[in-house]
Amino acid sequence: MNNNQPIRIAAAIITDGSGRCLLVRKHGTTHFIQPGGKMEPDESPVAALSRELREELHLELEEKDFSYVGRFADNAINEPGKTVVAEIYHSVSDITEFLPAAEIAEVVWYSAEEQPALLLAPLTENHLIPLVKPLYLKASH
Repeated sequence: MNNNQPIRIAAAIITDGSGRCLLVRKHGTTHFIQPGGKMEPDESPVAALSRELREELHLELEEKDFSYVGRFADNAINEPGKTVVAEIYHSVSDITEFLPAAEIAEVVWYSAEEQPALLLAPLTENHLIPLVKPLYLKASH
């Protein structure tokens, strides 16, 4: 793969009933990100996201459980010099407890008002956290 190629991922803004969003931290890293991951060749973003959520959080979601939010790009936190391009989806979860699996070390329900000091990846902090409240409000009506 060309070294200048962006990292293509599919990730989810998963909100709960109180408007918090689910964030994960991988083993050996310091920053929290949205759950999701890299797409395999010829894998659709929704298929990749469903697979990653099942592997990392034992969360079973299908295409009907997601609404497309958009494509966002920023600096990759865990691969210096690289850009991450993310296909972002939203889903609402009534599950409140998640057991991290695979490369996930920690899972938190995040609220910007309650946990402003949590270290967030650039994509999460700059693009996705600002969308949490509008997505939550839209889904709750």
